[in-house]
Amino acid sequence: MVNFEHDIENCLAVLKYGGLILYPTDTVWGIGCDATNEAAVAKIYTLKKRADSKAMIVLAAEEKDILYYTASPDIAIFDYLETTHKPTTVIYEGAIGLAENLIAADGSIAIRLCNDLFCRQLIKRFRKPIVSTSANISGQPAARIFTEIKNEIKEGVDYIVQHRQDDCTIAEPSAIIKWNNGMAEIIRP
Repeated sequence: MVNFEHDIENCLAVLKYGGLILYPTDTVWGIGCDATNEAAVAKIYTLKKRADSKAMIVLAAEEKDILYYTASPDIAIFDYLETTHKPTTVIYEGAIGLAENLIAADGSIAIRLCNDLFCRQLIKRFRKPIVSTSANISGQPAARIFTEIKNEIKEGVDYIVQHRQDDCTIAEPSAIIKWNNGMAEIIRP
């Protein structure tokens, strides 16, 4: 069993006071914060030099989280997600209970149910969803492994997770879909 308890405890402390973490996900390395804290979300936009009109992804641990943070999701999406082989982010209509600056102008939110053990434990123990946006300045390539993360990003966060820093497996961003009337509209394959 991998021991990342120290990382979890440090992340929880940072997330609770509205700070930023740099962490491995089930896809690329991400910058994260409390997805319900508007000031923390604003810090990510500033660090990434990203327009706050560009939405970011939220990670959740369980299906019930989707039901809690979206107004009326079609539960058939969960059956669809069980058939996917790649981590898949879904754009849901009717976001609720999340930071206003995370929610798109049309009221939608992009959420991925995360299967990575570290992320799932962190989210479950935090008891709230966590923002996950690629660890890069907006417009630059996503960091597929830890060594690709620029110092500007590392210096702009409050805690850097030690777990998986030496993992050289090249990661790819998630697929993104929008669920429309029981059909998946592919946004990013």
